[in-house]
Amino acid sequence: MSLGVAVIGAGMAGRAHAAAYRNAPTLYSSVLPDIRLVSIGDVSAEFGSLAAKRFGYERSDTSWQAIAEADDIDVVSVVVANSLHREIVEGLIAAGKHVLCEKPLSDSLTDGRAMADAARNADTVVRIGFTFRRAPGVAAIRELIQSGTLGRVLHVSGRYWTDYASDPAAPISWRFKGAPGSGALADVGSHVGYLVEFLGGDIVEVNGGRFATVIPNRPVPLAAVVGHGLAAVSDTFEPVENDDYAAFTARFASGAVGAVEVSRVAAGHPNGLQLEVFGENGAAKWDQERPAELQVMLNEGPAATRGFRRVIVGPAHPYVAGGLPMDAPGVGLGQNDGFVFQARAFLEEVAGIPESESLPRCASFDEGVHNMEILAAVSESAAQGGASVTVPSVNEAVAR
Repeated sequence: MSLGVAVIGAGMAGRAHAAAYRNAPTLYSSVLPDIRLVSIGDVSAEFGSLAAKRFGYERSDTSWQAIAEADDIDVVSVVVANSLHREIVEGLIAAGKHVLCEKPLSDSLTDGRAMADAARNADTVVRIGFTFRRAPGVAAIRELIQSGTLGRVLHVSGRYWTDYASDPAAPISWRFKGAPGSGALADVGSHVGYLVEFLGGDIVEVNGGRFATVIPNRPVPLAAVVGHGLAAVSDTFEPVENDDYAAFTARFASGAVGAVEVSRVAAGHPNGLQLEVFGENGAAKWDQERPAELQVMLNEGPAATRGFRRVIVGPAHPYVAGGLPMDAPGVGLGQNDGFVFQARAFLEEVAGIPESESLPRCASFDEGVHNMEILAAVSESAAQGGASVTVPSVNEAVAR
């Protein structure tokens, strides 16, 4: 048995998927079938060709249809603009491909729900990439919660500050188009949404929704833009249609509360994802800018010596032991490693390898719809001046 792999999208995240498939067989024991790196798809022949050559793929294609029709491709990652997800994913499912789609699932709930219906009826494995669920430091905090070490969760704080759009000269792209809620909230807030639920449980209500577009116009680029990169621009400007900044508060099913703040104009924070959980017995926090460690505080010992202590991620924490080539404490971990864990989990499921405790499956499209329901509720709250809005559960989202 062998599995042919393709990635649609040669941008920043697409390259992360491409590299992850290349490295996934090297994680843990060699139980995967032969993985063939077949194609990188991109509308830009140049970008696709360069990515294919860089990551060792056999060829590049300029249309997703070519990948859907290819007999030598079994597994496909979809890593393109959110508005394109539905057409491509449904086409790939119809062609009998296994599909891993980037978050958020789509740019509209209607399309997201249709995609989830298609995934439920598929004969193949269809999943969404919630990459940060496999950050060992984040998973370690989840274990502290589930084991009762932190006690009952009281509140959760999540923020994702990025600066990729803090320069007013950054060119207009698809990321700046779409209704309020499809900007910073969808781009990086979708990550925080599933992460605060990963730690605090299901969100059942949001309120205090707030959006701000602080750079109202951006220049048109003179050439294609990859990822968050800058490019030469013209003197023509187009309006920014969505949010540079978003914030909201949340209530969890457990009764805990939380707050989320996201930005794409936070100068000095290239990838500032932070999570903090407060429980009856203590607290824990994790920072993507220092991803190979977490901080833990327990209500133990004299009050005069209590406080957060630094814990280095190592083989005692999730996903590390026996997996990474160097699985010793202090080696370091980053977001790229998360993509490799994600690719390995997806390939194991496609190959029919039983799920292990060390590497859980990727999320379903139904979970992807629930993540979109949170974003939609925040948008509704913002439109109503911060009003409280109920968030459907995963099962309720499916029933719709």
